[in-house]
Amino acid sequence: MEVKIEKSWKKVLNNEFKKEYFNSLVSFLKDKYKNKIIYPPGRRIFSSFNFCPFDKVKVVIIGQDPYHGINQANGLCFSVNKDVKIPPSLFNIFKELKYDIGIDIPKDGNLERWAIQGVLLLNSILTVRKNCPGSHSKKGWENFTDEVISILSKNKNNLVFLLWGNYAKSKLKIIDQNNHFILTSSHPSPFSANNGFFNSFHFSQTNSYLKKNKIKEIKW
Repeated sequence: MEVKIEKSWKKVLNNEFKKEYFNSLVSFLKDKYKNKIIYPPGRRIFSSFNFCPFDKVKVVIIGQDPYHGINQANGLCFSVNKDVKIPPSLFNIFKELKYDIGIDIPKDGNLERWAIQGVLLLNSILTVRKNCPGSHSKKGWENFTDEVISILSKNKNNLVFLLWGNYAKSKLKIIDQNNHFILTSSHPSPFSANNGFFNSFHFSQTNSYLKKNKIKEIKW
């Protein structure tokens, strides 16, 4: 199958697209997109890669699966389209950002502005059925995105990984902790943000690390 994805990612992931599990995943998705309401729209599945080419990646934020509400998911973890109400977890991210570096809470939750600067907003699972969180888990996406994380860890230097919550922290085992800067906390969800996400200062720490390594900082 010809996968439509940004050219630098297509090159580094070419072998993955040929594997049996990925072909099974494609067959599964073709059926589901034909017969069910699936998010994000098919053209947005690889938005995290298309907005942030492999050579441009500086920061990796790992989510779980896309928002499952109507028209929320846009292919970037935690992000929503401009005309969609900011979800609670993203609102808490913006609250921490304001407390950390003084940026006013944005009027919308579209994080494309982060992605084009080198922030890979990567969900572990890239699709979901409407109103059914986790519905596309264990279908192959985890294999794919784990390989993405592994390739980044092995082939790039001085990346910042922001791992929020236990699910994201489970990816520590595939990241070279000696070669990259890893920041962990609780998830920004209202159920857990007070357990370590708030006052974590991850955004200022990220930029301090980038600056120290002579990498352009992120304009959050």
